[in-house]
Amino acid sequence: MTEGTDISVSRRAFLKLGRRADPDVLRPPGTNAALLTEQCKSCSACIDACPEQIIVAGAGNFPVLDFSRGACTFCEACADACPSGAFSKDIVPQWSWKAGITSACLSLQGISCRACEDACEPRAIRFRLALGGKSEPVLDQHQCTGCGACAYQCPAAAVTFTRVEPNKEEDPA
Repeated sequence: MTEGTDISVSRRAFLKLGRRADPDVLRPPGTNAALLTEQCKSCSACIDACPEQIIVAGAGNFPVLDFSRGACTFCEACADACPSGAFSKDIVPQWSWKAGITSACLSLQGISCRACEDACEPRAIRFRLALGGKSEPVLDQHQCTGCGACAYQCPAAAVTFTRVEPNKEEDPA
């Protein structure tokens, strides 16, 4: 290094250059994906604090939710434990992730299963009888809290989650 050179970028900041948190990855409630790379220190405090143990380290060591381990109770323990300010309790009521059911659903294959409906406390998932003795899952997006209880109980891993724009009215068709 030459004399007089000023290094104004920390090692942590240098290693984070070019690393962005993907906004389409399921993050814990209260995290702002756009600011996550700047604020999260990858300390694992949120992972350790989660009583449901559903927060795991994802790409770049940033926290992600893993609903195969359980459901989120929106208890905010992760936000309370975060020393870096990467969480905001104001975001939790605007949780924008909603469940969706894929064609892998056992009921759509003619196998009797309603595990997701049984697990859904707000009753966002119902089953409608269809021709051929099958039952089709019907999901009410307005009732869905995005907690992941349905995904945790689904034996076929047929429940996915997508981000829904807040205050965006869905097509009534």
